[in-house]
Amino acid sequence: MIAAFGTLAFLVTLWLLVVVGAAVLEQSGAKIAAALKGEPAHRQSYAAVRVRARPRLRQPMRASAEWRAAA
Repeated sequence: MIAAFGTLAFLVTLWLLVVVGAAVLEQSGAKIAAALKGEPAHRQSYAAVRVRARPRLRQPMRASAEWRAAA
């Protein structure tokens, strides 16, 4: 009897995983397929924008003697 309940629990869990997996694929299947093909999911025209990164200038830390001792 325990084997029957174990089998039933396994089959219910398997069925639940299939239902949840189908729901996920229904919602985001197009995005997953586009990602596997290596193309964007939504083809949008992006304007070329130049981004200029400014390097941060590092200032030397001015610490007092007690802060240096604590470290």
